[in-house]
Amino acid sequence: MDIMRVKGELVCTRRLPGLGSVSLRVLQSQSGALSVATDPVGAPIGKWVFTTSGSAARLAMNTSDVFTDLTICGLIDQWDQ
Repeated sequence: MDIMRVKGELVCTRRLPGLGSVSLRVLQSQSGALSVATDPVGAPIGKWVFTTSGSAARLAMNTSDVFTDLTICGLIDQWDQ
């Protein structure tokens, strides 16, 4: 699991069937790298979130039919950095 910050929403009009209509977010790691994640929790822009990657990311979605390797698992309400 990693801690990342939501930088924006990603809108794609054409997708593979395995992505369906899931929400996508652009995330920034603490080192500044950008990634795209599926978002089953509805994370707002600017929030810190914790994510899971790899095969666990697919299992974290509501359905295992979604093709993803990065999923937002929850919003961070408090974090002592």
